[in-house]
Formats: sequence, structure tokens, C-alpha cells
Amino acid sequence: MNIGTAARQSGLPAKTIRYYEEIGLLTADRAPNGYRDYSTDDIHRLRFVQRARSLGFTVEECRQLLSLYSDRERASADVKAIAQEKLAEVDRKIAELTGLRKTLGHLVSCCHGDDRPECPIIDGLAGRAPH
Repeated sequence: MNIGTAARQSGLPAKTIRYYEEIGLLTADRAPNGYRDYSTDDIHRLRFVQRARSLGFTVEECRQLLSLYSDRERASADVKAIAQEKLAEVDRKIAELTGLRKTLGHLVSCCHGDDRPECPIIDGLAGRAPH
């Protein structure tokens, strides 16, 4: 199938599919006319990558996961290790965002939001402790 059909079936833009080919994440066959020719297996791999990317896996992590996906002799422990690393990263980001939310919430709650020029938000951003 051509790239337009592959894009529709995978849910990815053609530009993204071309990029994945350019970086070696996917290799499509070529039809006799030189156009890309995608197989059903290619669509499955594209969907796999799309789902992995939506869970926050990097392109390189997707490359590792695709390799494991293709390896019928793989150990599930290898897959789990990659997923556990990603989960730990997500937990770190949540903790960071929770801290940011707490700090910003404090600054917002300290600001009167009126016509006065005093602003605890500005003071906080400038490194001065808000009152």
C-alpha cells in the first residue's frame, strides 16, 4: 500500500512515517515504480510506535521496544525493565510538577490581584520572598 493508505491505517501523518524511515525505525519495500510499498506488518509496527510514543517513550526507546516486539525469543523481563524505567521517569515528572503547582499556587494565593503595584508573584519570580 502507498504512504497515504499507510498513514490512514496507522493514524500517523505521512511526514511522520517518512521521518521514521529516515531514522531507520521502519523500512518500507519499494514498488517497481519506486514508490514506498507498506505491508500490513509495517502498519502494525507504525501503530506500535504510535502507542509507545503516546506513552512517552522516546524514539530510541521505541527502537528497543520494536526490536523486542520482533524477537519471539525475547524475555518479558527486558520489556518490563524498559517500561519500569519509563514509569520511574513519569513519577519523577509528576513529583516535579506537583512541586511547581504548590509553589505557583502559593504565589497566586498571596497575590491580591487588585490595582496595587505590589505583586507577590512578581516578587517570587524575582527571587524575593512573597509576603
